[in-house]
Amino acid sequence: MRRREFIAIVGGAATWPLAARAQQSAMPVIGFLSGRSPYESTSVVGAFGQGLGDTGYFGSKNVIIEYRWAEGRYDRLPALAAELVSRQVAVIAAVGGPNSGQAAKAATATIPIVFISGTDPVQEGLVASLNKPGGNATGVNPLLPAMEGKRLGLLRQLIPNAALIAVLLNPASRDNFNRQMNEIQEAAREVEQQLLVLRASSEEEIEAAFATAAERRTNGLLVAADPFLLSRRERIVALAAHYAIPAIYEVRDYATAGGLMSYGINLVNAYRQAGVYVGRILKGEKPGDLPVLQPTKFDFVINFKTAKALGLTVPPGLVSIADEVIE
Repeated sequence: MRRREFIAIVGGAATWPLAARAQQSAMPVIGFLSGRSPYESTSVVGAFGQGLGDTGYFGSKNVIIEYRWAEGRYDRLPALAAELVSRQVAVIAAVGGPNSGQAAKAATATIPIVFISGTDPVQEGLVASLNKPGGNATGVNPLLPAMEGKRLGLLRQLIPNAALIAVLLNPASRDNFNRQMNEIQEAAREVEQQLLVLRASSEEEIEAAFATAAERRTNGLLVAADPFLLSRRERIVALAAHYAIPAIYEVRDYATAGGLMSYGINLVNAYRQAGVYVGRILKGEKPGDLPVLQPTKFDFVINFKTAKALGLTVPPGLVSIADEVIE
């Protein structure tokens, strides 16, 4: 091979990765900031991608997604948000609990933010109002913690003579913890229900909480809405079965994992809606002009197989209002 031809071939080959990098750098970059863990978030990540696809954006084709996972350690979120800001992402999707939105908002006042936050985003300071967010943030407000009182009522319908009901909460998110506690305690006072408050922000504390619930002979358990607890749903459901404690949870994922009952929004749909909002912002819309979305439908799921294993008969009144029954 002639020297000139060899140089031409090698030179051309060297330009291939350069061209690929140039094409890649031209793609918008989305920051995905989550308080959850990647291994248990497959369904919601897929739903987020579906929402992006609905607006014409597809990962690795015409958009790049940079993922940052706190894996239940909410204190890591500010540093992870700062990484995405330094990466100069076009939009930040702040999901997996209210702490993600707060961390993103504290990290930037200019980069658009699309959050999924179950607590009140106005009280959190994420937006000025739900209809007209203003500023650089908007998103989806699933109202998950606001459902705790309703969940307690459904659990009491299943076990109406319960002397003691335990409540499992994560104290790592202090503001969220306080809001949940206030709502649950208020709902319990109205019906004179005695509560046992259990706290867990680690796997060891989850194990200890169930041991305490069993020792105190609790008649039922309410597992509060929390990304870390949701990420440990299989273990939590297994412990509830081991100690034979009837329990109600925040979303359908628990019931499909073998949990007795769940009541809440369709979280997969919330992530899809967040993906759509991110796509619309990439197309030029301003987050401050996009109203915060709120669910209008809540799903009540009962796992009959689990009820049978616990020796429970589900009252016809509960069956009649269930959106889904798992046989």
